[in-house]
Amino acid sequence: MAKWGMVIDLDKCTGCQACTTACSMENNRLPGENWQDVLFYHEGSYPNVNLQWFPRPCMHCENPSCVDVCPTGATFKEKEGGFVLVDWDKCIGCKACMVACPYGVRFYTDEKAVVQPDIRSVFPGEGARQWKPPYEAPHNDPKHGVGIQPSGVVSKCTFCHHKTSTAPQGVADLDEDNPATKEHTPACVRVCPPKARYFGDLDNPASNVNKLIADKRGVRLLDHTGNKPQVYYLSGGAGAAVPSSRADEPSA
Repeated sequence: MAKWGMVIDLDKCTGCQACTTACSMENNRLPGENWQDVLFYHEGSYPNVNLQWFPRPCMHCENPSCVDVCPTGATFKEKEGGFVLVDWDKCIGCKACMVACPYGVRFYTDEKAVVQPDIRSVFPGEGARQWKPPYEAPHNDPKHGVGIQPSGVVSKCTFCHHKTSTAPQGVADLDEDNPATKEHTPACVRVCPPKARYFGDLDNPASNVNKLIADKRGVRLLDHTGNKPQVYYLSGGAGAAVPSSRADEPSA
């Protein structure tokens, strides 16, 4: 049984936001509602100021705090694949998961649109759905938070569940350069120009993601919270991420 995880090489990332655009198109996101966000910030002081960026998807944690606080069981962790997902048929929009998530990667879009004009008034939804984008993708799976969400629910990155969950059994990595896994690779990974993103089975010692984590000192964001993200950053142990032991024992 695979446990899918992502590795992001911060030394390769150029902050181009191709991942943000691809995710929005693949998952029918509203403008400004970025499941694959790239945070920009400054380091240093004038005149030695450097612009830096930090890509931030949902971490699909091993011990997700969002699951613990959900009163209806709408947010759940799927055993096969290790995905953290939202069942829109159960979600009541209470936002408890948004408060509990230490990464700020959940969205509730029944409020004022992030980007004006509100595109939902230009492409109004049908029935309970929030809107009908001109580029609407065919996949729709509300039980796993996939597709155009209805009103009154929370949404988040799904690791492209509609693609990755159908990958061939036993594969170690999902890579667009491999014809067998190309169509199962998350959209953000497929479009990354500098190849800064990798996706594979964290439980498979032979996977490329595991080798990268070991060889390049992979770290996890805010690992001290105990959430144990399944997203790792390659930064040489520096930067915003906090080193992880990748085991239950404390780091040495």
